[in-house]
Amino acid sequence: MTTGPGPSSEEPDGGPTPLRGRAAEQSFIEARLDALGRGAGGIVRIEGPAGIGTSRMLAAASASARRRGIRVFHGGVDPDAPPVPLGPLLEGLLAGPEPLADADRLRDLATVPGQRFWLLRELADRLREAARDRPLLIVLDDFQWCDDLTLLTLGTVVTELAPHAILWLVAVRGAVVPPGVRTTLDRMRRAGAHELVLGPLTDRASARIAEDVLGAVPGPDVLGLVRTAGGVPALLVELLGAVREEEAVTIENGTAALTAGAFPVPPLPSVARRLDRLSAAARELVETAAAVGAPVTVARLAELLGRSPAALITAVREALDAELLTEQGDFLAFGHDLVRRAVAAGLPPSVRQSLYRHAADEPGGGAPAAGPRGGAAPADNPPAPQAGQGRPGDGRGESDRLRTAAAELASTAPAAAAELALRALDGIAADAPERPRLVAETIPLLWQAGRPARARDLGASALASREPGGDAPAAAPGAEDEARIRLALARLSSQFDFTETVRQARTGAALPGLPADLRARLLALACLGLAMSGENEAAERALPAALAAAGEAGDRTAEATLAVVESAVRFARSDWADALRRADRATALAAGLGIVHSLWVPEALWHGFLLNLAGRSRAALAVADSGVRGSRNQGQAATTCLWLMNRTRALLDAGRLADARADAEAAAALTDELGLGDFADLTLRYAMTRVALHTGDRAAARTCAAEARRMRAGGPPLVRTAGSWLLALLADAEGRPDRALAALDELLPAPGAQRPAPDPDTPSPTAPGPLLTAPLDPADTPVLVRIALRAGALERAVPAVHAAERRAADNPGIPLLAAGAAHARGLLDNDLGHLVRAVRLYEDCPRPIARASALEDAGRRLAATRLSDAVPYLESALALYTRAGADRDAARVRRRLRAAGIRRRPSTAGHDKEWPELTGAELRVARLVAQGLTNAQVAEHLSLSPHTVGSHLRRAFTKLDLTSRADLARLVTTRDDGA
Repeated sequence: MTTGPGPSSEEPDGGPTPLRGRAAEQSFIEARLDALGRGAGGIVRIEGPAGIGTSRMLAAASASARRRGIRVFHGGVDPDAPPVPLGPLLEGLLAGPEPLADADRLRDLATVPGQRFWLLRELADRLREAARDRPLLIVLDDFQWCDDLTLLTLGTVVTELAPHAILWLVAVRGAVVPPGVRTTLDRMRRAGAHELVLGPLTDRASARIAEDVLGAVPGPDVLGLVRTAGGVPALLVELLGAVREEEAVTIENGTAALTAGAFPVPPLPSVARRLDRLSAAARELVETAAAVGAPVTVARLAELLGRSPAALITAVREALDAELLTEQGDFLAFGHDLVRRAVAAGLPPSVRQSLYRHAADEPGGGAPAAGPRGGAAPADNPPAPQAGQGRPGDGRGESDRLRTAAAELASTAPAAAAELALRALDGIAADAPERPRLVAETIPLLWQAGRPARARDLGASALASREPGGDAPAAAPGAEDEARIRLALARLSSQFDFTETVRQARTGAALPGLPADLRARLLALACLGLAMSGENEAAERALPAALAAAGEAGDRTAEATLAVVESAVRFARSDWADALRRADRATALAAGLGIVHSLWVPEALWHGFLLNLAGRSRAALAVADSGVRGSRNQGQAATTCLWLMNRTRALLDAGRLADARADAEAAAALTDELGLGDFADLTLRYAMTRVALHTGDRAAARTCAAEARRMRAGGPPLVRTAGSWLLALLADAEGRPDRALAALDELLPAPGAQRPAPDPDTPSPTAPGPLLTAPLDPADTPVLVRIALRAGALERAVPAVHAAERRAADNPGIPLLAAGAAHARGLLDNDLGHLVRAVRLYEDCPRPIARASALEDAGRRLAATRLSDAVPYLESALALYTRAGADRDAARVRRRLRAAGIRRRPSTAGHDKEWPELTGAELRVARLVAQGLTNAQVAEHLSLSPHTVGSHLRRAFTKLDLTSRADLARLVTTRDDGA
């Protein structure tokens, strides 16, 4: 048993290296220690797989607590020692420099049968007395291996001592937890335990660790080796330690580089320890699976081991419980490829190669072509090839099997598919003819798995010899292979850089001798990039050739994307009904393709966006909810983020500002990793700015202003236009309508100003943007008129009002357009009739904030002549703003009512009467959390993302002035029972 804050058997101490990549988790624990110093106890549970750094987190917390004068008890479990009843807890409490009082009495009670009740009483009393003197931190590591008496004690004592200044810090390693341990953890969760889940480190944090260990900045080849650790710090430190010990790294000018190219993975100490805990049969099974390399069936392992499948049941269960192997359908595979390679490296070379060849020579040797079926991956350190021969990993059949497996997994497990594809790339020579095609297949898998930087690097490296001045180590790809790589890069760019999409697609389509379907897809993506950029005329000019190419090829993939482009063109031409029909067709065409073959991921995003823009918020939300749910269930990180952004916009327009803000925060956290620039700018940034303005969140507004300035400074026309509009909204909110109007100079030139003649091939940066042709939102036009009115330049808004009226006339079936046009005209002409008509038209649209704005404007107009008639309009506006959570707008209307002699206290309309502090969404989350559900379970129950749930919960804690889930549970019980 460990009795001090040291490393566990699973994690190396890492020497003097700092704890990297855990700033957020450390800040959270520091906050809990601060609260403990003020007398607030609680429970924090830290979970993560082996080697992820749980013990380092515990040691850091213990050291910080001691510096604060907090009394620390640190216990843990040695899995290799016989279990001692209550041993982990007693060793922590009774050993060390400050043991708990009356230690002998507690030890005696723990060893006497039938004394458990008195043991629990004595232990609780001792801890209660100690906590009165000074706060206590009790740390328990490797909780998953605790004995039954320890579990019973903790399940009882922790809850009983909740009101006292005792913080329990419990670490659980691994996903497979015994039922008794899980029951105790569930009790802790119901008692309000906070949960910290440690995931893999970012590439940046891993690079910092490499710098710590090697004493120099890692170069590209070292970074490639670092990535094989998958962000698991213990494996990374061991791997880098082996590099240093083998003197396989040189340092020049402060940069570390490998001395001999690839570094063969050696046996790693932590992996060896995990193997040593297995029975002989389980170890033999794991080592055989490592030699095979690829996912493998139990039947095949039984063949290789000369046993029956039934004889392996116990060994398989043991390997799964140790989390060395995982199940992938009917196959067994290693959860981490570096662990597999380390296990294989520990085998005698003759055994490793014999098993590898035996598995690879048979059709069933590796995983065949369905599910995770990719054949054997090349073994580590294969024999040197003879002249004219490739090593086993160089064979085309090997690559094809892994590629087939990746293709089968792509739609349901892109992360696993990407790993298989990367393994296939690792196993073939740099100049292998099939390599460029495999690169093209791997890029979209990496992007969907949330690794866009790796995808871009892979594509850029493959194309390096084709670019001017390029210096690629491998032979340049042929025209068709280059086109496929550029198609993959264009798909990758289609969400974050529309201009790059057009560049890659056009360059690829211009290459000679392409298959018809490949050329059609490139032309389709070029058109899409133009349309999404706001270059509508250029998209329309390119569309006929692309449609002809798709028709000639009979390619449904290109047709689905081109249906989106046709819809966008119709939308820009103010034919919204046809745009919706074509968007519906695009969704139907793409539905049968799946994420692997769909060019724009996914086409249904455009359909959902149009539905919302047309005032059909409920339908748009249903589409977005389905998209979030489906993409999250399939592990598609990039698509999940896109749907979250789409849903943020729909929630905003549906008047659910708290939900919109929560989704926006969740999506923003993902965009930092995925880099979804242009798409995020046109959806997420717009929604976040509007939410900040409606709620009066000044800090968020400042952040949005910085983003808007960036958008306006560069990028495609539509992004620049959006940036200008957001800057105008922000300036107007600050009471600077002159500055707001100046932000729109390029979009709304003063009367008589001349625009430069447009270049037919390059759209002008001053070309009319969405405010005049296809607005960011129909309800934006009245806002524009209001800005011009306040700036004393009403004539500047006249073209926008005319455009809004034309859109409404061209699309009589869309009430929102008519409402927005009437609202804008009413403001422009100061005409009460138009404003009242707008109020009526908005009744047919689920746009509560837009309708509240029209009610407010009508009330303001009436107040000038008939004050009593204005009050009902203003009160209706106040109710809608309040229900939406638009606090800033509600405060403004209350001021108007006070001017009319009507005083209205801040209302809680739309809130539960017992919970006036919380929005409906926050209350739903709080009640489920109070029932003991985790954030993940709440997310599943409410069809939200865990990030969104976390955002709602943080705001609820702040509003209610709570610090723990236990406090929340007690408050929910008190209020709801009292109601």
